Amino acid sequence: MSDRTVLDVYRYLPDNESEPTFQSYELDYQDNWVVLDALNHIKAEIDSTLSFRWSCRMGVCGSCGMMVNGEPKLTCETFIRDYDTQTITIEPLSHFPVIRDLVINMDDFMEKLPRVSPWLIPDEDKPLEDGEYLQTPAQVAHYKRFSMCINCMLCYSACPVYGLDPSFTGPAVLALAARYNLDSRDDGMKERAAEVSAHEGIWECTYVGECTQVCPKDVDPAGAIQMLKLSYALDWARSVVMPRSSGS
Repeated sequence: MSDRTVLDVYRYLPDNESEPTFQSYELDYQDNWVVLDALNHIKAEIDSTLSFRWSCRMGVCGSCGMMVNGEPKLTCETFIRDYDTQTITIEPLSHFPVIRDLVINMDDFMEKLPRVSPWLIPDEDKPLEDGEYLQTPAQVAHYKRFSMCINCMLCYSACPVYGLDPSFTGPAVLALAARYNLDSRDDGMKERAAEVSAHEGIWECTYVGECTQVCPKDVDPAGAIQMLKLSYALDWARSVVMPRSSGS
């Protein structure tokens, strides 16, 4: 391993520049550095004009997602020592408009998220005196995996369908819809149906599976979408065969 590390960083200010460029920063190699450490060093010691997002540095907030050598990564969890090349290329997440440098515009995701009602929708609210909505460990396990999303947008950056058609609802939003459909306290599956089972929803997914591969929290958005396809297809079939009972 060389005693030097070079970060080739995407730079772009859309209001002032017609095309993005790359700027190289040469740093002393630090074995314990993640990519975010290197970017923070550049920001603090070399070039204060570099713009990027970060917050927790612990893989919890999802803010620091970027393309690292062409792969969507959380830069707070991506060690420089894991790359056998001296130069590491850092770019903003793919498929999103760039606000500045490595900062993407997430408005499309934020607008789609509430459309699937990612909250509990019970048939009726219990009186407070009835206590909590209790669940067994098995009931929690049924949906817990799909509740771990941190909205890092890595799955959208990896999704070829979203890259070709931004109208696609997308992996993270649909995985959250699955999370609530699977919750024993929720009765909102039918309410979510119009958005989730629309052409731009689950049926647009071609099950490439890249979203699941890049997810830092093992949410498995691809699996969630396939479960949604099955559940809504079965619900439609029941409505055809037993139209009275399907509405109950």
